[in-house]
Amino acid sequence: MGLDFDYTDGQTPLDEDEKDALLIPSITTRGELDEFEQLNIENAMVFYWSKRITIHKFFTEAFIKAVHKKMYGDVWMWAGEFRKTDKNIGVDKWTISIALKELLDDALYWVKHNVYKPEEIAIRFKHRLVSIHCFPNGNGRHSRFMADLLWYRVYKGEKPFSWGAFSLVKQEDARATYLKALKEADQGNMEPLILFAKS
Repeated sequence: MGLDFDYTDGQTPLDEDEKDALLIPSITTRGELDEFEQLNIENAMVFYWSKRITIHKFFTEAFIKAVHKKMYGDVWMWAGEFRKTDKNIGVDKWTISIALKELLDDALYWVKHNVYKPEEIAIRFKHRLVSIHCFPNGNGRHSRFMADLLWYRVYKGEKPFSWGAFSLVKQEDARATYLKALKEADQGNMEPLILFAKS
């Protein structure tokens, strides 16, 4: 298959085996892939916005995988499966389950003991989740959606986060602001990422 995508700053390149797992043979360009993925993600949003999600269901490996599969399962065979290769970011592929279990346990503790405000818990969870980089691709969008689900469906926030109100796949200025906020969060300063999520 002749998929040859250009990657923007912060995007993780796919290995050839991962590209071969594309379920829609007619896709040949990055733009076409983005459109099919976006449609799949919108369907996942419709599905989960109507669901009741408890904290004990949310903070499980099975739920993390199920959401990714619902977001990308119409496009990629590996949707919902942890990556089997190491990437330019993220933990070693063999330690994904361990790092995720630590995050899930930590986040459940944050929620039960009100360690942070609810919106900060959602953003901290998103930041740690994308840092692990569980899946071959779609980790940024998946982690943002998980933050939305935690805030909007579990905590019953007024509405999901807006994340700059732009497509972070295409919109360069918003993406640059987002990546800068992520780097601040890497240093322990969550405020820029919280502000961006609400902007």
